[in-house]
Amino acid sequence: MTEGKKWKVECVIYDCDGVLFDSLGANNRLYNHIAESMGRGTLNDSELHFCHTHTVYESIAHLFRDDAGRERQALDFLKNHVDFKDYIVYLKMEPHLTDTLTRLKAKGIPLAISTNRTTSMRHIMERYNLWPYFDMVVTALYAVNPADEPPAGRMLQAKPKPDPEAVGKIIETLGVRQDATLYVGDSEIDMGTARSSGVKFISYKNTGLEADGSIYDHLDLLDFLADG
Repeated sequence: MTEGKKWKVECVIYDCDGVLFDSLGANNRLYNHIAESMGRGTLNDSELHFCHTHTVYESIAHLFRDDAGRERQALDFLKNHVDFKDYIVYLKMEPHLTDTLTRLKAKGIPLAISTNRTTSMRHIMERYNLWPYFDMVVTALYAVNPADEPPAGRMLQAKPKPDPEAVGKIIETLGVRQDATLYVGDSEIDMGTARSSGVKFISYKNTGLEADGSIYDHLDLLDFLADG
C-alpha cells in the first residue's frame, strides 16, 4: 500500500482473474485439456501466464501459433467440446472480497468488472452470486448490465484489454468521473488498461507493477477512500 493517499472515489473497477479469484488452477486445467486434446504437450510456465491474462481466442492463437490448421481445430474443439462451467468450479474466491464489496456498496460507490474473459463470465457471476454487488460487467465480447432481465440481456462489443474501450463504457454508463475511478488489477495488462483509460491503478498482490497504490488484502482498498 502507498501511505497517505486518499481519494474521493466514484467507481471501483475490478479485474477478475487473480483479483476476484485465484483462477490459475482452473486455467491450467482448461488450457492443458485443449492442448492435450490437440496432441501437443502441456503448457510451460510462460504459456500458462499468457493464457491467464488474455482472451481464450488470443490464448489458442498463441498456443498454436506455429500451426494454423491445428489452431482452427482447437477453436472447433472449444466451440463443440468445452463447457466453461466445468472449470469455474475450480475458482477460489479471494479472501475478504465480498466483505469489501459490501462495504463499498454501502458507501454508494458503483462497482464494475472489466475482464478479458468471454462467455464464461456470465456463469461465474451466477455461480458465485456476484450480481448483487456489481453494477456492470464488461468482458472481451460484451457488456452486461444486471439491471436488465435477465442479467445478460444487453451485450455490447468491447475490445480486449489493455484497450481502454471497456473502461470507457463503464465510466460513460455509470456516469462517473475518470479521475475518480480506481482500477484494481494484478497484471501488466491491467496496468496498461488503467493507464490507457486515465484512471488510477491499484495493484493487487503484485508490487512489481507501477501503480498509484498496492494492496495485499481486499479490505485494504478501503484505506484509499477519502471520508465523505
